[in-house]
Amino acid sequence: MRIDVLSKEYPPEIYGGAGVHVAELVRALRAADGVETRVHCFGQERDEQGTTGYADPAGLADANAAVRTLGVDLEMVGGCAGTDLVHSHTWYANLAGHLAKLLHGVPHVVSAHSLEPMRPWKAEQLGGGYAVSSWVERTAYEAADAVIAVSAAMRDDVLRSYPDVDPDRVHVVHNGIDTDDWSPVVDPDRVRELGVDPDRPSVVFVGRITRQKGLPLFLRAAAQLPPEVQLVMCAGAPDTPEIEQEVRELVDGLAAERDGVVWIREMLPRRDVVALLTAATVFACPSIYEPLGIVNLEAMACETAVVATATGGIPEVVVHGETGWLVPIEQATDGTGTPLDPEQYVADLAAALVDSVSDPERARAYGLAGRRRAQESFSWPAIAGRTLEIYRSLT
Repeated sequence: MRIDVLSKEYPPEIYGGAGVHVAELVRALRAADGVETRVHCFGQERDEQGTTGYADPAGLADANAAVRTLGVDLEMVGGCAGTDLVHSHTWYANLAGHLAKLLHGVPHVVSAHSLEPMRPWKAEQLGGGYAVSSWVERTAYEAADAVIAVSAAMRDDVLRSYPDVDPDRVHVVHNGIDTDDWSPVVDPDRVRELGVDPDRPSVVFVGRITRQKGLPLFLRAAAQLPPEVQLVMCAGAPDTPEIEQEVRELVDGLAAERDGVVWIREMLPRRDVVALLTAATVFACPSIYEPLGIVNLEAMACETAVVATATGGIPEVVVHGETGWLVPIEQATDGTGTPLDPEQYVADLAAALVDSVSDPERARAYGLAGRRRAQESFSWPAIAGRTLEIYRSLT
């Protein structure tokens, strides 16, 4: 059986959880018997056998970003000739999958990592392109032979956002983690080189500067941390200049009042992130929209306790009182996920963060439990096996 996987992100060009998912799934599929897995991705040509990169069409250099995306999708379609099934990830590749289904007469599987109706703030980033991305996603989901949701919460979101999708075609296969790649690495010298004191407690945030990650809310809550606690942010790739400016002002305000505020803007190699997580007292995930939250799994696999918002698929990963703290939130139902009472959420988040750093031994125990949970419940071979079952049911 030949499977063609379609994705915007693929190594070495990865910037989010969907890209990590695709890379790990492809690796696991290629290790399975009787499966040929090809990859079609955006960007530069790859040296990896069975993998093809597609650059933006030259004639669309000045077009809206969404239109350039569609141009790449059209380039991908021809490369799928001869496949038995196409599997697309995120709206960026959904049109390629949908057209390949129509042109080549093969099943199309869509993975739901996030949903455009749940991220209306993207209109700030894409302008009219957001209407284009929303149309692409709806078209692909409604016509797909199967939809794979990365959590039960995401399955609910798919059916709520696209009520014309047959519930029997929507399957839950959780995201996963490679606990060999993500495992504790004690490297105090490298941590110091990154500007963090490994001998002081620290709270670490890792994520893009986007509304869904809740970074401004986190920074407001972090102001209540004890003065000896360091605040470490691995945060870059802002969606808009406006949110970047908001984050910068909040960081500058914190830095004026306390030391140990470290903002790392560039994307770090995995080993550096692992070293920071291993040295951390706790990892913070203040997201207001998170279909699963693979970053929490990465922290847990590094034996780091987690403080995270009780939203989306996060409660399917983080166990309150066992692997970390879940922060309650009441959210708007307009798709933004905006807290109905932002000040209450910030207060609850701050209380959880303060509690998490008040007892290092308890945080350590939560971290150990988190790694066990990552190993036992979120392995990639099991995820690939379940995904293959869905493929085989369609071919």
